[in-house]
Amino acid sequence: MIDSLRRVAGLLLLVVSCGIQPALAADDGVLVLGRISDDPKAHYEQLKPLLDYVVPRMADVGIHEGRILMARDSQQMASYLRRGRVDWVTETAGTGTLLRQRAGAEPLLLTERNGTSHYHSVFFARRDSGIRNLDDLRGRCIAFQRPSSTSAYFVPAGELLERDIELEILLSPTDVIDSDALGYLFARSELNISTWVHKGLVDAGVMSNLDWDNPRRMPAAFRDDFVVIGRTQDYPRAVEMVRRGLDPRIRARLHEVLIEAASDPVAREAMLQFFGTTRFLPLDSASEHALDRIESGVARVRMEVE
Repeated sequence: MIDSLRRVAGLLLLVVSCGIQPALAADDGVLVLGRISDDPKAHYEQLKPLLDYVVPRMADVGIHEGRILMARDSQQMASYLRRGRVDWVTETAGTGTLLRQRAGAEPLLLTERNGTSHYHSVFFARRDSGIRNLDDLRGRCIAFQRPSSTSAYFVPAGELLERDIELEILLSPTDVIDSDALGYLFARSELNISTWVHKGLVDAGVMSNLDWDNPRRMPAAFRDDFVVIGRTQDYPRAVEMVRRGLDPRIRARLHEVLIEAASDPVAREAMLQFFGTTRFLPLDSASEHALDRIESGVARVRMEVE
C-alpha cells in the first residue's frame, strides 16, 4: 500500500513537472532528469529507479532530491535546458546532437544498451531491383523510420547528402519523383520499412544493424530477398547529456556515479530498467568524432531537407 502511494505521488510530481509548475534544478539541490517522451508514464517507470540510485550518492555535492521532467519534442527539451530546468538528459546520438545545437547541451557519457555501445545503419533493397549501391538510388524512393530516429533517418539522410543525393519528401508511396532526387517516406517502424521494401511500395529502406539482425523487425523470409547496398560508419548508440553551465562539481560527481554503477550490484536492476543499460562509458576520441559527424549531418538535414 505504501509503495502504491509512493508511485501515485511520483506520478503526480511527473504531471506537475510536465507543465504546471517549474522543476527545480541542480543549483537548488534538486537533480532534474529529462526525457523526450510520447509516453510519460512508461518512461517515468524506466527513469525513476536509476535517479533514485544516483541522488543519494550525490549528497556530498549538495544534491538531496531528484525529479523527472518530460518534454514532448526536442524543441521543448532544448528550451528546458537553456532555462536551466533540466540538468541531465538521456537520448540517442542524433537527438543529443540536436540538443547540443539548440541549447548547448554537452555530452557526458556514452550509454551501452544490452551490451552494445555503438552501431551503424544498413541500407537495403530487393535483390531483384537492380539497385546495388547508394548511387543507384537517384530517382528512386526510400523508407526512413521517423523524423526523430538516429539510425533510420538522421545518420542515413546525412550520408546520402554527403554523396550529393538530393532528398525530396513524397506524399505517398504512389507519388513519383521526376528528377534524380531520392524520394523518401516515413514508415514509423522498422517492420513497416522491411514490409514496404518487400512489397515493392518503396525501392529501398534503412535501419540499424541491430534491427537488421532482429527477426521481429526484419523477418527472415524478407531478408532472404534483400541485398545490402550500403552501410554507414559506426556511431554511439546513446548518450547522456548535461546542460551547459551545470556546476562542475555536480557534473563530475554524476559522471563518477554513473561510471561506477556498472560494478555495483545494487544498481543492476535500475540500470536495466533504464532502457536496458548495461554500463556507462567515457567518451573516447573516436566517439567524439562520430558525434561531430552526426552533428554535421543533422545540420545539413535540417537545412537542406526539413
